[in-house]
Amino acid sequence: MNRFRNRIKKICKIIMIAMSQVRYIRRVAALSHKTMSLAAQPEIQVSNDFEEEFNKHHIPINLFQKILLGIGSAVVCITDPTRPEMIACMGEATGDEAMKYMLNLMENSPEGSEILRKRPRINSNTVNLENLKTYPEGTLGKIYTDFLKTNKVTPDSRSPVNFVEDIHLAYVMQRYREVHDLVHTILQMPTNMIGEISVKWVEGIQTKLPMCIGGAVFGPLRLKPKNRETYKKYYLPWAIRTGMEAKFLLNVYYEQRWDQPLKELLEELNITPLKIPKE
Repeated sequence: MNRFRNRIKKICKIIMIAMSQVRYIRRVAALSHKTMSLAAQPEIQVSNDFEEEFNKHHIPINLFQKILLGIGSAVVCITDPTRPEMIACMGEATGDEAMKYMLNLMENSPEGSEILRKRPRINSNTVNLENLKTYPEGTLGKIYTDFLKTNKVTPDSRSPVNFVEDIHLAYVMQRYREVHDLVHTILQMPTNMIGEISVKWVEGIQTKLPMCIGGAVFGPLRLKPKNRETYKKYYLPWAIRTGMEAKFLLNVYYEQRWDQPLKELLEELNITPLKIPKE
C-alpha cells in the first residue's frame, strides 16, 4: 500500500511540475504581450472581467492527464489535507458532472441566473471590507467581516481555476470557492476541523462535488475521540439535514444582501442554526 501511495505521489509530482512549466511559459508569453501593449498604450485600464482571468490562468489538459491528476490529488488530499493546491486540483479534475449540475441549478434560478450573467467576484478589490465593518450588528456584511477577523482568513486566498475547459463551468467553480467563507458565515461554523467537515457535508450534498463528499466522509477520521462523539451526536445530523433542506447556497447573490439581517436570510434559505446544549 505504501509503495502504491509513493508511486501515486511521484506521478502527481511529475504532473504538477509539468503543469508549473506550462503555467510559466504562459505567464512569460502574457508578460511579453503586456510589455508590447504598454509600449504602444501608455494608459491602460485594468479589467476585472472573468473571461480575461480565465484565459490567463487556464491550462489545457487531456482526459488522461485529468484522470491522473484527479487520482494523484485525491491520494495527496487524503494523506495530507493541508495542501490547498491539491484540494483545488482534485475539485477541478473530478468535478465536471457536479459543475454541470450546479450550473443547471443556477440557470434555473432568477438570482442564480443574474450571478451567471454578471459574474461577480468576491475579494478585497471588489468588496469594501472596511465599509462592511460599519454595518449594523446582525447584518450579513457585519457578521461576514467579523468571521474573517475571528478566523484570520481573507477572501483573497481563493486560487484561480486552471483545469476546467468550459468557461461557464470554470466560473461556477470559482464562485463556489469565493463564497465558501460566506457559507461558513451563514452556517455559523468556524474554520477548525469539525467546522470544515460540517460545511463540507452541506456543500457535498448541495453541489455533488467529489472533493466535498470526500472531505465529509474522510475528514472525521482526523478528529480526536472526544470531538468525534460531539460531531456524530450534533454536527453530523445537523449538517446532513441542512444540506438536504436548505435552498441552494450558490443561488444567493450575497453582494446584494450585505445589509440583510442574517436571521432573515436564514429563514429565507430554510436553515436552522446548530444548537448544542450545554452539558
